[in-house]
Amino acid sequence: MTTRRSFLKHTGGSLALASVSPALSLANSPETRGSSGDDLFKLGMAGFTFVNFKLDQALEMMRKTDVHYLCIKDFHLPYASTADEITAFHEKLKQSGVTGYAVGPIYMKTKQEIDNGFDYAKRVGVNLMVGIPNPEDLPYIDKKVKEYNIRYAIHNHGPDIPLFPSATSVYTAVKDLDPRIGLCFDMGHDKRFGDDPIADLEKYAKRIFDIHLKNVTAASKEGKTCELGRGVIDIPAFVSMLRKIKYDGSCSLEYEKDMKDPLAGIAESVGYFNGVCDTSKPGKRKA
Repeated sequence: MTTRRSFLKHTGGSLALASVSPALSLANSPETRGSSGDDLFKLGMAGFTFVNFKLDQALEMMRKTDVHYLCIKDFHLPYASTADEITAFHEKLKQSGVTGYAVGPIYMKTKQEIDNGFDYAKRVGVNLMVGIPNPEDLPYIDKKVKEYNIRYAIHNHGPDIPLFPSATSVYTAVKDLDPRIGLCFDMGHDKRFGDDPIADLEKYAKRIFDIHLKNVTAASKEGKTCELGRGVIDIPAFVSMLRKIKYDGSCSLEYEKDMKDPLAGIAESVGYFNGVCDTSKPGKRKA
């Protein structure tokens, strides 16, 4: 477990840095803290965190908190974007030191929407799409994955809706399909469903392609998103399991609290995650 001193050091630093320039923020980045070795996983942001903000505002928050990977949502890059618009989007991300590594989540209720989703991912230039399909369309998604060679990660949504509420429900549906079909593992919703996200991380490791990093206030439907270090999920134990399974994807913070003013909570959560990683092992995540 992180010590109180190390938690305050990293969290306080991120909160303070959120109000200063990106150049100063880089001075406290994981690459400059003097640690050695690399974790395979990386810290990112789930685009839904910024649903109330324009792209420039979202990138500014990412610069201030020194996060460099983004799962792209359509409110920042519409599905009908032209090739020139997609190029300009990527250039804007590049100027902020951000890489768009995936698209989604995308709800897909028809075969046409599935076709559109795969076409969108291909045009955006990513090899991972987070989706929420109807179970009866999984054979068609299996076909599209083979055609496009794009991984498809199904997002679990907890007890709020019956469609893929848990990691187990996703795994059961996809385990006999193409191995490029797996999970976008929302650890918070998994906990709210009453399951153990640390045990599920280990159990379904080979099918977990993306993680929505979050904590929640309770292991029930009433649980709400909270700052990463303040909820009921044992984040240090989760990080230890990431290392045990050699997870090499993104842990993308999906911060769904104070969504019209999320910067302080994002900064605290990023600082806490960095503190857990830095104090639990002499290593650092890859940039």
